[in-house]
Amino acid sequence: MLPSIHSRLATELVCREAQVASAVQLLDEGATVPFIARYRKEVTGGLDDTQLRNLEVRLRYLRELEERRGAVISSVEEQGKLTPELKAQFLDADNKQRLEDLYLPYKPKRRTRAQIAKEAGLEPLAQGLLSDPTQNPESIAASFVDEGKGVADTKAALDGARAILMEQFAEDPELVGQLREHVAGKAHIKTRVVEGKEEEGAKFSDYFEYDEPWRDVPSHRALAVLRARNEGILTLALPLPEELDDTVKPTGPGVCELKIARRFGIENLGRPADKWLQDTVRLTWRARIALNLESELINQLREKAEAEAIKVFATNLKDLLLAAPAGPRATMGLDPGLRTGCKVAVVDATGKLLDTATIYPHEPRNQWDQSIAICAALAAKHKVELIAIGNGTASRETDKLAIELIKKYPELQMTKLVVSEAGASVYSASELAAKEFPELDVSLRGAVSIARRLQDPLAELVKIDPKSIGVGQYQHDVNQLDLMRSLDAVVEDCVNAVGVDVNMASVALLTRISGLNSTLAAQIVNYRDANGAFQNRKQLLKVPRLGEKTFEQAAGFLRVMGGDNPLDRSAVHPEAYPVVEKIIAKVQKEVTSLMGDGGFLKKLNAADFTDEHFGLPTVKDILAELEKPGRDPRPEFKTASFAEGVEAIGDLKVDMILEGVVTNVAAFGAFVDIGVHQDGLVHISAMSHKFIKDPREVVKAGDVVKVKVQEVDVKRKRIALTMRLNEDSRQKPDAGVAAQSMSKGERKVMQRQPEAQNAMAAALAGLKLRK
Repeated sequence: MLPSIHSRLATELVCREAQVASAVQLLDEGATVPFIARYRKEVTGGLDDTQLRNLEVRLRYLRELEERRGAVISSVEEQGKLTPELKAQFLDADNKQRLEDLYLPYKPKRRTRAQIAKEAGLEPLAQGLLSDPTQNPESIAASFVDEGKGVADTKAALDGARAILMEQFAEDPELVGQLREHVAGKAHIKTRVVEGKEEEGAKFSDYFEYDEPWRDVPSHRALAVLRARNEGILTLALPLPEELDDTVKPTGPGVCELKIARRFGIENLGRPADKWLQDTVRLTWRARIALNLESELINQLREKAEAEAIKVFATNLKDLLLAAPAGPRATMGLDPGLRTGCKVAVVDATGKLLDTATIYPHEPRNQWDQSIAICAALAAKHKVELIAIGNGTASRETDKLAIELIKKYPELQMTKLVVSEAGASVYSASELAAKEFPELDVSLRGAVSIARRLQDPLAELVKIDPKSIGVGQYQHDVNQLDLMRSLDAVVEDCVNAVGVDVNMASVALLTRISGLNSTLAAQIVNYRDANGAFQNRKQLLKVPRLGEKTFEQAAGFLRVMGGDNPLDRSAVHPEAYPVVEKIIAKVQKEVTSLMGDGGFLKKLNAADFTDEHFGLPTVKDILAELEKPGRDPRPEFKTASFAEGVEAIGDLKVDMILEGVVTNVAAFGAFVDIGVHQDGLVHISAMSHKFIKDPREVVKAGDVVKVKVQEVDVKRKRIALTMRLNEDSRQKPDAGVAAQSMSKGERKVMQRQPEAQNAMAAALAGLKLRK
């Protein structure tokens, strides 16, 4: 019998079973991962947030497996077919696939040809020929002819017997497992363009004649070919090596047919029934098992690719949410546009909307000077320090406007930045935006969002569905429930890692705090509006429907700035305030003088302040928090400067060195916004002079980087960049680094496909680039 769920999780997470048991109990009691990771380290033995997230996912899978196991055993028991041996096999199944393989022969299904044949009394014929091939099939079958049972002649009798054996062979769990393992190790993904679809499917041209070992296909290529198949552009098959060479006609049974034959003792020794049995084996493989395994492995490829795509999406989202905030400074948001004009919104240091306008500096109106004057007046009136420019249509033209504005009015001392406006239009038309700005035009709401996301990306981006933020690929092709769970977990972890000011936070931001939901978040804001700012954390208990359990989960992540208790602006949980009081009593210092005094705090011995409630990990965390109370884990704010005169893809020249912002990171490289409305790609082989396995070893979303233009394909809107700035772009990338950086399968694709001979084409084959 399998070990318990706790034992299996402990093995997978490389920790003690007691740690797992404690974590599972906390999760079952409603505790969140951020709360457990930060405030229950003694209980879980120090499991971190990554381990806890993995535990949460695997716990769900294993519990689903146990639930399915119970249903399977009950089903077979009701059929009266559950033997002790079979039950033991069910109990030993360590994954869903193995369990379903074992259950297949007993799974209720529509009447099959094999069942009909058994009802006609043909099972003795089938088993007789299998056990004694010396018998002549036609002669033996004659005695089973019975028109009353639907067996009209010997052919019908043998066809029925064959159907029985084919079902028996195809539902043998050990055999199917062996064949699945063999096919997974040897099969190739082979695609061909559907005749007449060449022009329609031009974006998938790199896959018109493509094959690669199944086990080597990376996520982005798998999702590309699956999308192309779904759109009717490509056919997709999983041939084995012996089936790949169309010029050679098979002279005998393949490897898989031989495995089936061996499993059931079938050999070609010239006996009367040998050929009939071999034909049965061949039909079993080709008509039953091969088709099922092909479908299974394509599904496995899809699931594996989806899991990787979701992981990449989640990582990029985390990097974007934790991007450096510009901070509480009055900001002007410019949402660029041509015919409809640029929308302008000014917000104060807290993000409160102060003023709006619409200007028309570009074609067709060309009100350049008037637009600068309007922006200057707004900036002077509201003491604007920052200008945030959306990176959409007319972004570079609007960037020029901001440059001239700053030069013309130096006394305003403004700084301009281009920020991603991904998801701003989604927010603008959302119910949340309508509630926040009921009287404001939808287009102006976008300018507000652009301004606020420069001040604090996290606080503004939480208002947008994570799937609309634009840092994932093939996001509509992956399992939407898994994607939602993963992205929600990222948002929750990021918000709680930073913490929020309870007197400033929006409902959307508060909703993501540990223990809270949208209803409680709204109640907090309503209480704040009715009673004024919270003066301390204890006041939260006066909020309707916010009880002790919720307070326990949420309080440590909510900050009260300038309130009654200085500790309320830190990440020290109220339940641990007695520890701080113990420290104060011993060192004879006020808490205000103690907070921030790193030199003094480092001299304290954490063990001196532990007790039966608070162990060493918690006390160490408290001392670290007192050193830098309310510290923000996000990096220092930096900006990228786009090159003047480089505004469209046609302005790019090979060997140009430019500054840009990383917008997205995939397994094969990083996309970089260099200010031409089309992201360029730095392939993984062009990111470093040394071998790297993962692009995130070098960059993450939001990073400011210097790149060199390596190749430009204006027609296909593809830009290849390199971070190896001292390399001549007219030369191919160093073969050693490029080869190491690519998978075996990708190297083979490069060799087979002339159009994929450069790093960009290999990586981008079949992908839709971000607009």
